Amino acid sequence: MTQIQFNSTLLGLQDKLLYYALSLTSDKERANDLLQETSLKALMYREKFTRNTNFKAWIYTIMKNTFINDYRRNVKTKNTFDGSNNDFHLKFSKDKVYPSPDSFYSSKEINKSIDALEDEYRVPFTMFLDGFKYKEIAEELNLPLGTVKSRIFFTRKKLEKSLRDYANN
Repeated sequence: MTQIQFNSTLLGLQDKLLYYALSLTSDKERANDLLQETSLKALMYREKFTRNTNFKAWIYTIMKNTFINDYRRNVKTKNTFDGSNNDFHLKFSKDKVYPSPDSFYSSKEINKSIDALEDEYRVPFTMFLDGFKYKEIAEELNLPLGTVKSRIFFTRKKLEKSLRDYANN
């Protein structure tokens, strides 16, 4: 693969890679950073790409591994101590965000919107929110795995539309 073909293929996947990065990070800025870092690594290690193999799988693997490595690095740095004798820092995390009164109102609205959904969408979605895996939900509800995934996806889209006013505040 020539350098022009490589760059062209990489640029052609940017939208799909951004979507994948958003699914990993759930944050637009972090997703853009992950996309940029992945693209940089792909360009830096272009010679390691094996001809006649799946380029898309190669680049997605780079992104996944970059995300995992960043996550592990962040977990390690959060567990380090600053060396001070001040126990206050151990008891109260700087990263902890206490809910504002507005967030309680928003969570009530979110729960109300979820409760208003039809059972076929609400049940798998609430199970997902409760920590069930897609496969567990499919087995519990006796549904195909793809159906569970699509219902959860469409539920997210429905909630996104119905709660658009609250997201802009």
